[in-house]
Amino acid sequence: MRLPAPVFHKYQALGNDYIVLDPRDCKLEVSPPLVRRLCDRHFGVGADGVLFGPTSEMEPFGVVIYNADGSTAEKSGNGLRIFARYLHDHGYFAQPDFRLQVGTQVVAGMRLSGGSLIRLDMGVAQFATSAIPVSTTEPELLDSAVELPEGTTLRISCVSMGNPHCVVMDPGFSTAEVMRLGALLETHPLFPARTNVQFLVVRDRRHIGIRIWERGSGYTLSSGSSSCAAAAVARRLGLVDATLTVEMEGGAIEVTFQPNGAVLMTGEVAHVATGRLAPDFMATSARDGASGV
Repeated sequence: MRLPAPVFHKYQALGNDYIVLDPRDCKLEVSPPLVRRLCDRHFGVGADGVLFGPTSEMEPFGVVIYNADGSTAEKSGNGLRIFARYLHDHGYFAQPDFRLQVGTQVVAGMRLSGGSLIRLDMGVAQFATSAIPVSTTEPELLDSAVELPEGTTLRISCVSMGNPHCVVMDPGFSTAEVMRLGALLETHPLFPARTNVQFLVVRDRRHIGIRIWERGSGYTLSSGSSSCAAAAVARRLGLVDATLTVEMEGGAIEVTFQPNGAVLMTGEVAHVATGRLAPDFMATSARDGASGV
């Protein structure tokens, strides 16, 4: 008997888009080749990543986060907000409060404004280089000089929000420079697990702007964990207040620092489409070793 075509759901959080594959209606073995094929904007559905879950039907709801290159991510603020919206849309929970699990990390959150606005407690920013990780004997890297292989010297600050981040003070780089430098920093020997990169401009004490190079996905219009990381660096350097707006190409996220150091992140999520993967896609993926069926 022929199995029903696998269902996918596409959501976006300020232009950062993810495909949700729910094992309840998508009987696929999700693999890196399949993720790469799905995320391809010419040969697949097109996305910055894939969310596979829930892997458990009770809180905390488990999810596996894939980057567009097929690698897995320890955490994603936008991805987790999208997954929370998906779970609510599909009846997994009805109450405002929820908990999600990715790997060993459990993230608490709350639905606001009927479900389109999601707030997450992203935890406390970690600046210890051993926790990020960064390959250095320095206990922290804050506004430190680093030289890239081609000779450019940048001022960087490193932080973990449950995943690694490198924040660059942006003197006014072009978009092409952000892409070039972001790619070089992502794979710099300082970062054994690679890193996400944010190019930061402090506008005033309640507003910052960032452009983002996301590990495993490239240039990205927005990122939740990147917003928290850049805000945490700006806060640590004494440049911003406890509540601020992070402005990105895809939109804005509000970040608030709690007295205990926890970072609250609030942003919009929108449903884009629900569909089925067509036989042509599945056949082509099978030929390329990416089917997972």
